[in-house]
Amino acid sequence: MRALVCERWCEFKDLQIRDIPEPELRPGCVLLRVAYAGLGFSASLFVAGKYQHKPPLPFVPGTEATGVVVSVAPGVTRVKPGDRVVCVLDWGGFADLAVCTEETLYPLPRGMALAPALHLATSYTTAYAGLIWRARLQPGETLLVHGAAGGVGLAAVEVGKLLKARVIACASSEEKRVIALEHGADVALGADEFREQVNQLTGGRGADVIFDPVGGDVFDQSLRCIAFEGRILPIGFAGGRVPQIPANILLVKNISALGLNLATYIGRGIADERKLHAPRIQAMMAQLIEWMQSGQIRPTVVDCFELSQFVEAMDTVLGRRSVGKVAFRLNEPVG
Repeated sequence: MRALVCERWCEFKDLQIRDIPEPELRPGCVLLRVAYAGLGFSASLFVAGKYQHKPPLPFVPGTEATGVVVSVAPGVTRVKPGDRVVCVLDWGGFADLAVCTEETLYPLPRGMALAPALHLATSYTTAYAGLIWRARLQPGETLLVHGAAGGVGLAAVEVGKLLKARVIACASSEEKRVIALEHGADVALGADEFREQVNQLTGGRGADVIFDPVGGDVFDQSLRCIAFEGRILPIGFAGGRVPQIPANILLVKNISALGLNLATYIGRGIADERKLHAPRIQAMMAQLIEWMQSGQIRPTVVDCFELSQFVEAMDTVLGRRSVGKVAFRLNEPVG
């Protein structure tokens, strides 16, 4: 089968497409014919050996996919061959076939499109877990979302509106700001000079919750427009610099910085953690699938690449040129 293989810690552009054996179906797992696999900033960290969890070399990157179940191991009951699913993987998604644990694989309703459903695997779960589990966003509060037209940012905009918050979106171009407004943002601002505008829009109070997948200078400026007892969520560092948090600002404004590592809940690479959190994750995914089916969230996959275009695909991610999710198209689903 075709696969994008990491044979040594390297830059994403140095990966190789190989013909490798099909993966072995392990106990408690499902073999999936991959239709679409999501690509995000974290994939560049995975192949460089800079992610929190390092796969054994060589390995196939790719931690989120949609597709059709080919076969299941004895004892697996949540899905059967022929079912369409979205799944979260330890790795292995950038290939024609992938193996996923039963606990982190989620059945999709018949007829649900597999490309946009890919968005549910990590983007919407990150937004949901961040805003509901960690920040406990309340109706009427002001939510500031950075990178608001990217995969996870756009998801945060939609989840924030479902929670009845006032959503201020920040994005780097007019096109992206229009997209954020179309997905429910109340106001859309530029990505750079947002501090004064947020304070003006909130009467000097600042945002109650700040959702930040960018980091760097964006995080630093966010601390200057956060409300008393506000909560800031450092989701990622797509801007390139991991910010340092001045403890005096936390103290003076009684604010909280709330970490979110979704992989901890998913139990990536750790079977006991995966089983511990599986019911909670499955309940969240069921809610997200229901919201998608009813049209309350509208996952967006705009940039879809063939596997052979992996360098261009990652350049799109790192250059923050995408709107919504970036994905690889592996196989057209059957049925």
